[in-house]
Amino acid sequence: MIEAQSKDARIRSLTATGILDTGAETAFDDVVRLAALVCQTPIAVVSFVDADRQWFKAKIGLEVSETPVEMAICRHVLVCDDIAVFPDLTTDPRTADNPLVTAAPSLRFYAGARVDSPDGVPIGSVAVIDTVARPQGLTAEQTETLLALARQVMAQLALRAQAARLKDGESRFQAIADSMPQMVWSTQPDGYHDYYNARWYEFTGMAPGSTDGEGWNGMFHPEDQDRARGLWSLSLQTGAPYEIEYRLRRHDGVYRWTLGRALPIRDAAGQITRWFGTCTDIDDAKRLAEERELVSQELSHRIKNIFAVISGLISLSARTHPESKAYALALRDRVMALGRAHDFVRPHSRVSQPNARAATVFALLTELFAPYDGAGGLRISLAGDDIAIDDRAATPLALIFHELATNAAKCGALSVAGGHVAITAALVGDDYQVVWRETGGPVVAGPPAVEGFGSTLSKVSVEGQLGGTLVREWAPEGLRVTMTAPAKSYTRPSRAN
Repeated sequence: MIEAQSKDARIRSLTATGILDTGAETAFDDVVRLAALVCQTPIAVVSFVDADRQWFKAKIGLEVSETPVEMAICRHVLVCDDIAVFPDLTTDPRTADNPLVTAAPSLRFYAGARVDSPDGVPIGSVAVIDTVARPQGLTAEQTETLLALARQVMAQLALRAQAARLKDGESRFQAIADSMPQMVWSTQPDGYHDYYNARWYEFTGMAPGSTDGEGWNGMFHPEDQDRARGLWSLSLQTGAPYEIEYRLRRHDGVYRWTLGRALPIRDAAGQITRWFGTCTDIDDAKRLAEERELVSQELSHRIKNIFAVISGLISLSARTHPESKAYALALRDRVMALGRAHDFVRPHSRVSQPNARAATVFALLTELFAPYDGAGGLRISLAGDDIAIDDRAATPLALIFHELATNAAKCGALSVAGGHVAITAALVGDDYQVVWRETGGPVVAGPPAVEGFGSTLSKVSVEGQLGGTLVREWAPEGLRVTMTAPAKSYTRPSRAN
């Protein structure tokens, strides 16, 4: 005998199955027909014991659909191991006084196999009943059949529970998807679109189901359709995430920029079982970004003009004050070097973009050295690793190498016809090292007695803005300068989408 379950536990488990008071179902009706046929009884039932009644899900040979729980012989099965057999109900003290035995329909024989809920709580039985006593009970084959039919009923209850969970999960997903500001969609593994949330239909104004299958592509701007279809096909072939910006037609006919993304869902074997995706309206953000870009380009252009104005003012001052001409020209050259560095990395418009150069160290140095005779590999050569830069690195680089080139032209390698400057760059671990080496110039007697302003400015620029070091070596054959700084200091980290 099994330990009796509490009434509350039974009621909770029975209610959770959702079986009570449901309509007739072939799967359960077949169980009672087969039970009556195999056990050769006029009555067979699939019954469940509720709080105050015994309810028959399926029955044969009975007119009533339920009985009071006090009259339910089935309740005695709930505390049996698997099956309970009453050969003669009139002689068993548990049933002898039952009105169903003492009065019509005058039941005499009962055999019931216990039915458990999906969570393992006894809640009912598959029973066969006769109005004639059977001292011999059931045969072995009849007993096995009754137990098998009880297992079939439990399997049906498990299926109902699974279906209920799936339905609940779908309802939850639907509620979450419909509450999202994004348009949510899903496809079968082959890319067939079979689900859109409410936001999709609200945005597009399309009728539910009208964009299933390939209908979605017609919602895109004609100029974007081939691109969107091509990227989607590539994702379906490779399983790679799908991401694209395209123009999607709104319900009022206006096309708005949209970010589309999708990821595949895979099973344990790695096979794609479904794709889930979203469409996010980014039109306002995209237009705002374009406006900001225009403002940035305009400000940058004005800054470029300011450099030109400052250079002009310095030149004017030099003519007005001849005694300051040398200093003024040196200052003007530095300002012009900064101007070239700024122009090199500034935001460009569609008009100026075709003339913009790649923002790299070598490209910047080539631009800075252009005024010197023989630049581009004759008197100043570049070799080694080239890396990208942004405005943060361009400014100190322009100051440093403008200063070096100016000094080389005054008294170093570039001050004589046969002089040469070799610049080599290399990635060394996490650092980027640039070496300036002068040869063929006047013999270097040694370091200057006093460090000039330009040298101090160069050192401060490397240490303060790039977080690196600047080392000068005054060798007799020519100046050697080694600049070492973290490679990551040359560009800002890119922002994630």
